[in-house]
Amino acid sequence: MSTRIVQSKQNVRIRQLRRALAHPGRAVQNSAGQGLAGIEGPHLIEEALRAGIHIPCVFVAQDSQRLLDSIHLPAATEILFVPPELLTSTLATETPQPIAALVEPPDWTLAHLLGTQKLAPLIVVLAGLQDPGNLGTILRSAEAFGADGILSLPGTVSAWNPKAVRASAGSLFRLPILSTTQEHSISSLRQAGIKIWTTTIHQGQPADLVDLSGPVALLIGNEGNGVPPALAAKADGVLTIPCPGPVESLNAGVAAGILLYEASRQRLTRSGGPLNHLGAHR
Repeated sequence: MSTRIVQSKQNVRIRQLRRALAHPGRAVQNSAGQGLAGIEGPHLIEEALRAGIHIPCVFVAQDSQRLLDSIHLPAATEILFVPPELLTSTLATETPQPIAALVEPPDWTLAHLLGTQKLAPLIVVLAGLQDPGNLGTILRSAEAFGADGILSLPGTVSAWNPKAVRASAGSLFRLPILSTTQEHSISSLRQAGIKIWTTTIHQGQPADLVDLSGPVALLIGNEGNGVPPALAAKADGVLTIPCPGPVESLNAGVAAGILLYEASRQRLTRSGGPLNHLGAHR
C-alpha cells in the first residue's frame, strides 16, 4: 500500500476527485481508461469495500489519519495525505468529511437487471428525475424491498451525484443501475415479459388493488411534471396512491418507496412469508 503527502491542488489525483464530484456521470478516467467516481466519508468507503468496489485512491486529511485504523484497504489502494484545507476545498459538501475516495463504478448491464433467476423481476424506471436526494432514497428503498435494479432514462440526475450517493447509504454500490434510452428500456422490458406501470396523481388504479406480484416495472417521473405523456402512453397500466389527506401529490422518493413496499408486501403474502407485525404468515 503506497502512501504519500500531496500539497498541491494541481495534483492529478486531486483534480480527478474534484472533477468526479463536481461533474458526476461524466468521463473522469484513470490512466487505464477506467471510469472514476468520487465518494466521501468513512461509512461510504466501508460500504464500497464490502460491496467489492475497487478503490484506486483514498484521500485523508493529515490531521485525521486515525480514520484509516478501522478501514481495511486493499494493498493496491493508493493513500494520499492532504492538508485539511486542500481536501475541504476539493470536496462538494457544505460540511465535508476528512476522508474521501475515488472508486470504479460497477459495470452493470441489462443482464444484471433482467437476467435474474427470479420468476417475477421488480424494476424501477426513472424518467427525468431531477433531485439527487430522491434518487438516492429510491435506490435505498429499491434495495430494501427486493427490487432487481434501476433503469435511468435521459434527463435523470446521475446516481453518482454526491447527494445521491449519500442518500443511497451504500445501496448504489450493490443495486444494479443502468443508464439507457427510452426506446431500449421499453423494448427490453417487453421482451422480458415485464408489465410496465406508470404513475399518476389522478385517475389511476389504486396500487393496493393492482397485482404487483408478477414481473413489474414501475415508472417514476420528474418531480414537477411526472412521467412524460409519450412514455406513459407506452405503459400497460396506470397506478395511483390514494391519499385521504389534503396533500395533492407525494414526493417522488416517497411515492416510489410506497409502491415498492406494496409490491414487496404482495410478493411476501403470495409466497406465504411475513405479512405484518401480528405474525400472520410467519
